[in-house]
Amino acid sequence: MPYTEHDVVKAEKIAATAAVSLEERLVVPQVFFREDISRFKGAKDDTVTVTVDGVLPFRSYGWRNDRSQPVKFDDYKERKVAVTFGGDTYNGVRLTDEQKDFDLNGWAKLVSKQTEAVGRGLEYKSTSHLTKAPYELTVGVDASNLRKSLIRVRAVMNRLRVPDGARTILLGTDFEAVLLEDEKLNLASNVGEAEAVTSLREATIGRRYGFNFVVAQELPPDMAVAMVDSAFVFVTGAASVPNSIPFGANASHNGVSLRWMVDYDMEYKVDRSLVDTYDSYREVVDTLVGVDAENQSYISDYEHFVRAFKLSLGETAAEAASLDVLPDPDGDDEKMTELGNITGIWGPSNGTPSTDAANVPATTVKDTEGKAINPVSDNTPTNRRGKARNEA
Repeated sequence: MPYTEHDVVKAEKIAATAAVSLEERLVVPQVFFREDISRFKGAKDDTVTVTVDGVLPFRSYGWRNDRSQPVKFDDYKERKVAVTFGGDTYNGVRLTDEQKDFDLNGWAKLVSKQTEAVGRGLEYKSTSHLTKAPYELTVGVDASNLRKSLIRVRAVMNRLRVPDGARTILLGTDFEAVLLEDEKLNLASNVGEAEAVTSLREATIGRRYGFNFVVAQELPPDMAVAMVDSAFVFVTGAASVPNSIPFGANASHNGVSLRWMVDYDMEYKVDRSLVDTYDSYREVVDTLVGVDAENQSYISDYEHFVRAFKLSLGETAAEAASLDVLPDPDGDDEKMTELGNITGIWGPSNGTPSTDAANVPATTVKDTEGKAINPVSDNTPTNRRGKARNEA
């Protein structure tokens, strides 16, 4: 088949248009942080080592003390995190001479449909990663009192000390229906206000309490995820076009990349069109800074995934409360106990705290009935179990 310089330019234009179309079709990957694939090229086993900045505690020496104790110096340590890249999503189509000459007016329509298929694949894979992420907390949401529940969700997010960034609640379809039916939230008035430009805009049903509410069709219907945009990383990359391919190009738009290639199979007299992209997903964990009983700060022993947490929908306050997964002051999970000590988020417990435990500020996060889980002021410490970290 003859190919001209005009064809090459056209391939680049079609690929560029397809990249824009792909980016605009995405919903869940749109709220992920996007990372460049270039850092993975040439890496052994498709793995790169990423340096994560360390954190340092603050300390107080004491005003006019007797100078009997020395100043304590801390070691600054950066973490090395191994990040593996792997995965590809594609769609390939065979196109007969008759289809090309009589049924389709050029490649644009076919490539658009192939891009749509790749977009569905990226949506499914990103949502699957989101669903299986190692969430440490789950907050029950009372469908009968959504306003109070969402204020509680905001309070939990604030307590987790997540970095600044756009806050989003990704909603399953049951969650969406309940929110839209709530007259106090008045989210239904936002639906259909303006013509949607992108799939993300179309899926966004409003903003309340600092969160954008976005419908994710692939999520379980009764699940939602509260997150900041840096909670998950989405990586795509366009592979190079082989020298043996006479007609092809790669392109990217807003961090989303793809490749388009076409060749001809003379044995069967068909064109073969392939649209593909490399893709990968991961979550971001943090080392936290806490404050002990002597008002000295310390670095957490564990890394915590706090930039996102799950929401589960209950029909009543009691059912929503039963869906909570929060640190238990009398539990045996040291990682969760550490998270509770640092953030002040605790689940209810019938146990008696031990007297040798650390003194930490009690939470002001309220349950689904509006009662403080530990109703004491921040200036009044409450005792926790001795297994909790209590030294600087």
